[in-house]
Amino acid sequence: MSNYKDYSLVWNEVLDSMYQEIGSTSFEIWFSRVKFSSFHDNIFCIIVPDSLTKEWIESRYLDIMQNKLRRLIDPRVVLSIRTEILSGISDPVSALNPKYTFDTFVVGNSNRFAHAACYAVGESPFKSYNPLFIYGGVGLGKTHLMQAIGHHILSKKPNYLVMYVSSEQFTNDMISSIKDDTTSLFRNKYRSIDVLLVDDIQFLAGKERTQEEFFHTFNTLYEAKKQIVLTSDRPPKDIAQLEERLLTRFEWGLTADIQPPDFETRIAIIKRKAELLKIDLPDNVIEYIANRLKNNIRQLEGAVKKMKAFHLLNGDPFTIQTAQSAISDIINNDQPTPMAIEKIIDEVARTFGTTGEDIRSSKRSANISSARQVAMYVIREITQIPMAAIGKEFGGRDHSTVVYAIQQVEKNIARDAKMKATVEDIIKNIRDR
Repeated sequence: MSNYKDYSLVWNEVLDSMYQEIGSTSFEIWFSRVKFSSFHDNIFCIIVPDSLTKEWIESRYLDIMQNKLRRLIDPRVVLSIRTEILSGISDPVSALNPKYTFDTFVVGNSNRFAHAACYAVGESPFKSYNPLFIYGGVGLGKTHLMQAIGHHILSKKPNYLVMYVSSEQFTNDMISSIKDDTTSLFRNKYRSIDVLLVDDIQFLAGKERTQEEFFHTFNTLYEAKKQIVLTSDRPPKDIAQLEERLLTRFEWGLTADIQPPDFETRIAIIKRKAELLKIDLPDNVIEYIANRLKNNIRQLEGAVKKMKAFHLLNGDPFTIQTAQSAISDIINNDQPTPMAIEKIIDEVARTFGTTGEDIRSSKRSANISSARQVAMYVIREITQIPMAAIGKEFGGRDHSTVVYAIQQVEKNIARDAKMKATVEDIIKNIRDR
């Protein structure tokens, strides 16, 4: 299969199977407005109408759909779900979510510095920090702050051209321009703007042609004194397979990190979301949620949304019992259990013909060292736990050791097809259990 039409037919097969799986009522609610978007580099992208649909499908049906796609296309296919608001950039301004403003962002100790930096850029683009590089874990507000910059600039300078785009969309646009012989239009599109906001820049890693194009785009905008803002799940120095010249440029301006919110900030976030949804949550319910969801703003907001949904659909009161139901699946999936990590290490040990004890030890034979690095890589890939937490699983190794191990595996995967297949098989075996 090689074109949009063919993969649309594949998606129709997936939809048919989901209809059989969940029935007509649930299908109409959650899948009637889901559309196929693109397929490239084994990433099968679909578009959903809003973030609630995205969260619901990801939490309940992602594995089912992904396994179906792997049977139909390739065992390595990854299903990517994006909201409609972020899917297109033909009109750069329309890609900004109207809800993501500085007024709706809850400031706390964990994000105060990043917020101040973003506000400064919004007040004085090109003059304060250029580029501004924001990094932090999933669901901590990076995209919110980035888009708030865009809104703030447009409120002051409505004639400015502000473009928000994911690194994946930048890559897809570039590939399309090569295929359609429209590279000059692509370059003009990205280099004739006043503000470029690029989300998840870490996904440029290992994509040499895309990095080359982004390098020249960056230079053109920077030299023209245009503002550049980037987000990532890690600091520039930790992005493996990123060209040195890009790494250097990403660090030219200011780098600001966002940490998980503290208790007071979590309380404020829940209250703000409840206010926006026009529901009145008792203090004990708010504190219950804040005490149990500690790492992710998106989860806090999702819990409040589910409380409202349970109330509207089932008539459930706003009690701790309802809150328990609303967050039970989040808590169960939030952190990997020691058993999950043990399972990963055991699978790696089996593949490399060694033992979990040896992998966790200080032994340095080539086979054990390689297995240890792969285990660290797979744990990070599957669980997304912090580097320092991974290090603790291996005799208290520090953050830099884990980063180095992951970078080594990424390099080996890029140049060694056998190693790539080995790692992919390990991940598949773990996920299929």
